[in-house]
Amino acid sequence: MIIKKMKFDEKKFNLWFNAFILIGMLVAVIVTNVYKFQQPDARRFMLVFASIGALMGVVNTVLSANGNILTFLFGLIDVTIASVVAFDSSIRPGGEPVWGNFALHAFCFLPMQFVGWWQWRKRGATAKEQVKARRLTAGRWTLLLASFFAGTLAAYFILCAVGGGAASQGVIRTVILFDALVLVLNILGQVLMSLAYMEQWIVWILVNVCSICLWAGKAASSPDSSYTVVMVIKYCFYLLNSLNGLRIWLRLSRR
Repeated sequence: MIIKKMKFDEKKFNLWFNAFILIGMLVAVIVTNVYKFQQPDARRFMLVFASIGALMGVVNTVLSANGNILTFLFGLIDVTIASVVAFDSSIRPGGEPVWGNFALHAFCFLPMQFVGWWQWRKRGATAKEQVKARRLTAGRWTLLLASFFAGTLAAYFILCAVGGGAASQGVIRTVILFDALVLVLNILGQVLMSLAYMEQWIVWILVNVCSICLWAGKAASSPDSSYTVVMVIKYCFYLLNSLNGLRIWLRLSRR
């Protein structure tokens, strides 16, 4: 009887938490749109476009946290819209480019949706059955950390070269370093997710914290880019969901 009650409480908590994430994001997007639409310089199409992507992204992460393979269907929509938003944000005059974020979505996240679908199917995931999660070994942890440091260093110098070689004076450009950090963490998180490793959620927590700072800074520096506020809200809900995902996948990987 005690075991049954614990399982019931677990499902009930998860149901209410997911409802809070989805409804909260919907309300936040509606309020933001209503406020931004009143501004004469608001780019309404891009605002609505980014809002749809944000909603799809939240559905995607909620399904991922629960080990549901349909996460990749909504992820495909989210990644496509996010690629367009990042590209538009980078070419807008007066703002700082986020080419690393664009490359991340267009050339990593997009193809990995198909890889993830294939891998999760191999590990028993369906629309009704959760994926069989696993954990990293000590050797794979070492490989993960080595990939993180090497990837961040390489991405930083590549982005500096694309941005005009601003590291030639030996001064680390914080924005580019931050962009490179988010880029590499996202790639590692996506790979771990596609291969059904529990440790992905540790990476996603770091990603979401960094992404909130990145888009908040862009919203402050480019007030005309109305949809950047939506991106900040989106990653705040992502952060909450990643904490819940870590809790769920600790159980899934034990099983």
